Amino acid sequence: MARDASIRVVLADDNLIVREGVRALLLIAGDIEVVGVAGDYDELVAGADALTPQVVVTDIRMPPNFTDEGIRAARLIRKQYPGTGVVILSQYDEPEYAISLLSEGAAGYAYLLKDGVAEGDQLARAVREVSAGGSMLDPRIVNALTKPVTDGGSLSDSDERLLQMVAEGRPMKSIAVAINSTAEAVSDAVEHLFLQLAQQASSGTQSALQRLRLLHRAIVDREEQGESLSRMLPGGLAQKLREQGVKPGETERLTVTVLMSDIRAYSTIAEVADPSVLAGQLHEHRAEMNHALLGENGTVMQFVGDAVMAVFGAPFPQADQCERAVAAAEAMHARQAELNARWAAAGLPPFHLGIGVSTGDVAAALLGSDERLEYSVVGDAVNLAQRLQQWAEGGQTVLSDPTFAALSPPPHAERLEPALVKGRQTPVGAHRLGTALVAT
Repeated sequence: MARDASIRVVLADDNLIVREGVRALLLIAGDIEVVGVAGDYDELVAGADALTPQVVVTDIRMPPNFTDEGIRAARLIRKQYPGTGVVILSQYDEPEYAISLLSEGAAGYAYLLKDGVAEGDQLARAVREVSAGGSMLDPRIVNALTKPVTDGGSLSDSDERLLQMVAEGRPMKSIAVAINSTAEAVSDAVEHLFLQLAQQASSGTQSALQRLRLLHRAIVDREEQGESLSRMLPGGLAQKLREQGVKPGETERLTVTVLMSDIRAYSTIAEVADPSVLAGQLHEHRAEMNHALLGENGTVMQFVGDAVMAVFGAPFPQADQCERAVAAAEAMHARQAELNARWAAAGLPPFHLGIGVSTGDVAAALLGSDERLEYSVVGDAVNLAQRLQQWAEGGQTVLSDPTFAALSPPPHAERLEPALVKGRQTPVGAHRLGTALVAT
């Protein structure tokens, strides 16, 4: 297969010999290119950020703590660059690792055991599968997930309840109130419970080992909660959750600046493009747009197809939110122009962006269900930004009147005659920045 059609992979393992062996297996496939390697969590995250691979292949346990750095890095990379495939290579066949990996869905994930990757083309097949959004599990993991525990290491119902409350991080006094006891009695019960689990684990009781692992993981998760939230949620929201205790469905009224971008004539491009090649272009596009927005402290809300939405002024107010939004739009056009120049050399079609920016009041909240929550802003400013981007040709940004009025000094812009937009009964005034590159 031609080199330019190769699947781009970043490979991570702290063991140099293992890493180079896996690299050799990948190169044999012919359609896979290892574009970068990493030996720890930070190197993996930085490598994925700089190289924007289509797939990450990583060990579970790496420096600095040798716990589950590979899984946590994979989740962060998927959060920053949706669509990136992940192949976890592990020497551990405990099912809880696979459960942790797949807790948010199996699409784009594979979990393989290291001692089996050299058999046939299992590793290459996994890379191809996750690059296309599929998934793969080692058969031994499937067996472990479906095999019932029958080793006789069960706890009483009261001990199970006690263990659960300890794992939740509840203080002894709180547990005592819940079970109608005293803090001293609870402390003694917890000590006895841990001794019982330790004795069972020492004798090889699998369920006791699993409970101790899960308890340890719960404690580590609490200690890392702030760091994990910061990686998984939009900028600043984790801090707000910790400091102010924002509850799901609880709304906050804010004045924000909303930015919406869209690729002009994307449907026409998609009609004739190879889907896998187009997916690679879209992956690179999203990564560059993400950098541009974060560079101006914008909050990236979502990627939907070829569209990008971001807000400035949420979850925390920004006095210069309009200036930052306009600067981010300029950076997005500039970064896309650099991408287009590189794509031209490979014979790929360019993307040209139309961007709309609107300022106004919104309601911000964590919305969704118990199973899935996301940070959302709701209001006319959101709808208007989407309509204004439709007035922008490739390379242009259209600003609402309130956004333009807040800029100091005002940029050179074309004043658009007030016109109706879908869903509004009164005409909308706007200003257009930039020179058109292509017709919409």
